[in-house]
Amino acid sequence: MAETVETVQLLSADGVLHTEGRVAEFLPLIERLSESTLQRFYRDMVVIRRFDTEAANLQRQGQLGLWVPSMGQEAAQVGSAHAARDQDHLFPAYREHAVAMVRGVDVLSIIQLLRGTTHGGWNPKDSKNFHLYTLVIASQTLHATGYALGITLDNAYATGQPETDEAVMVYLGDGAMSQGDLNEALVFSASYQTPQVFFVQNNHWAISVPVSVQSRVPLYQRAAGFGIPGIQIDGNDVLASFAVTRENLDAARDGGGPRFIEALTYRIGAHTSSDDPTKYRTDAELQSWVARDPISRYETWLRSRGESPTFFSAVAEEAEDFAADIRARTHEIPNPSVDKMFDHVYSEHHAALAAQKEWLLSYEASMGAGS
Repeated sequence: MAETVETVQLLSADGVLHTEGRVAEFLPLIERLSESTLQRFYRDMVVIRRFDTEAANLQRQGQLGLWVPSMGQEAAQVGSAHAARDQDHLFPAYREHAVAMVRGVDVLSIIQLLRGTTHGGWNPKDSKNFHLYTLVIASQTLHATGYALGITLDNAYATGQPETDEAVMVYLGDGAMSQGDLNEALVFSASYQTPQVFFVQNNHWAISVPVSVQSRVPLYQRAAGFGIPGIQIDGNDVLASFAVTRENLDAARDGGGPRFIEALTYRIGAHTSSDDPTKYRTDAELQSWVARDPISRYETWLRSRGESPTFFSAVAEEAEDFAADIRARTHEIPNPSVDKMFDHVYSEHHAALAAQKEWLLSYEASMGAGS
């Protein structure tokens, strides 16, 4: 007999807050949130969606080589990002635009990355420990586990206790669950009881392969095979995302070892701007998830609490201004210097690389002289 799966959902698709059953344990976390924080959740989701749309338009107009949309996954990202403490380290894949914004990254850096004018994008030390995008599927799970292992060992030497002030959270998609890197990360995190949370955004499609083909069981149940507690949440519910992530990060810091969260959500747009999702999924499926939109349900709940119409109109205006600013600054991005290809490959002077740089500069100069 198939096991009954209980998905943690605080806000229903029609914006009603649940107060009974298992969700009751998470309500105190929500009740302690200030009004400004609840407003911030909405503002972040609306602004990042407008940014997403603008970036997609810029790509179609030739300003970017590629765009990776996050539309539909805003609640999973905003809730979990706000659940993290400033000292925590967050390791993204390549679709976590909302998390980047919450952690203080100027999202123009994401534009520059996908425009090809930078290979890194930002300094994690300047962005509340939000690490760099990683396009190699699941490799960031090893980076995160390695960092978490370092925290574990440093703390053991310093205090001899399992508790720590820092935790690590790594974001991955359902497709990454089929990669060997993730499984190795799970083994090491379980073995060393690292203070980390694996946050899987199950958006149901790994490019054109549905999650139903990848796994015969809910993804969070796989964690049990590694001895890691797992939980499934409604990833389109920003309150559930916040509360469950906060509880699990706190448990990891308190010496409880790694945790695993599967956030059920949906990729409304294409995998990337190079993808055509109409080739492999039905419109009926898409519309069923559009009806569960994370922003709409949260707005309904805020309005039921008495939030003023002026707040929503102000956020809409802010989102438009934000998108206009991104568009303007994108057009102002300068071409990178040739030096960038050579100057940071090695930490010390490298004669062969210096010779290559000198040759290229000489070659470009000769072309200019003859034109």
